[in-house]
Amino acid sequence: MRGPEPSGRLTRRGLFALVTAGAATAVLARPAWAEQVRVVDVGGAPSAVAVNPVTGLVYVTEPASGSVAVLDPGSAQVVAVLPVGGAPSDVAVDPVANRVYVANPPGGTVLVIDAQSHETVSVIGAGAGASSVAVDSRANQVYAVSNSTGTLAILDGVSLTTQTIVPAPKPGLAGVALDTGRRIAYCTSPGTNSVEVFDLDTGKFTGSTGVGPSPTGVAVHQASGTVFVANSAIHNMSIVDSVTRVQSKTVLLRSEASSLTVHQGSETVYTNGGQNGLSRVDGKAGVLSGELSLGVNPGDVAVDQRTRAVYVTDPLHGTVSIVRDF
Repeated sequence: MRGPEPSGRLTRRGLFALVTAGAATAVLARPAWAEQVRVVDVGGAPSAVAVNPVTGLVYVTEPASGSVAVLDPGSAQVVAVLPVGGAPSDVAVDPVANRVYVANPPGGTVLVIDAQSHETVSVIGAGAGASSVAVDSRANQVYAVSNSTGTLAILDGVSLTTQTIVPAPKPGLAGVALDTGRRIAYCTSPGTNSVEVFDLDTGKFTGSTGVGPSPTGVAVHQASGTVFVANSAIHNMSIVDSVTRVQSKTVLLRSEASSLTVHQGSETVYTNGGQNGLSRVDGKAGVLSGELSLGVNPGDVAVDQRTRAVYVTDPLHGTVSIVRDF
């Protein structure tokens, strides 16, 4: 548990509320569809992307160089390149603690970066092949899954140590997303075409939900608990009901999707399952609501919860697209 916050700073709960309020405001102030796209050269083959909704900074992993690029969307410039070593595969941001967590499969570790100083403050063991990471800002805990071993590591954000590593009932976990209110983690299992359900309070896997072929990306709408799953071997996206925990609907896409993200204020899902671009899905209705061609086959996708800007990596051309008003 965290100690008292220094005077003059927002508390963890207050900052969490600020981010949520920003997301809701973005919905009310949303303009008509007139998307704007700006392409930023980050070099290499950028893979994963995450955004801090408080600072607006964007973090992009580049496995070949073992680095994380820091992008300022205001200037559309890379403002720093952070050497992390290994082959970073995923990145997540804790906007409350102002930390960045980077998964490094070759080392079986998660690196902790101070987002203000850009210094690596800790390297935490997360199990062999730890490849995808998610953060619970409220509880100050980090979760990392391994696609090679099928384990889920629970890391403490205060002591920066490994709490436990839990083997999944199914082999290989590709992605992880958290329902922080209902205290559930959802882990995609490509080899078994399922989503494995993990109870954060008991520390145990409690169920399995069948979805589409080779599920990878996963995201949760926190208010409704609805789970969205990118199926990388079929042209559709799965929607899982939070109460019954069964696939309630599929949404037809133009191509296979491997990544998706959900804007919490509007329950809009953005996925790379478009035809050389993005697809936008109305998460409430479960229907495709828009498509945007970027002229590339997108990699990872992230959304700024406050501004609703969407960030898309392009590993082939070494760029990140900043998409606004889509």
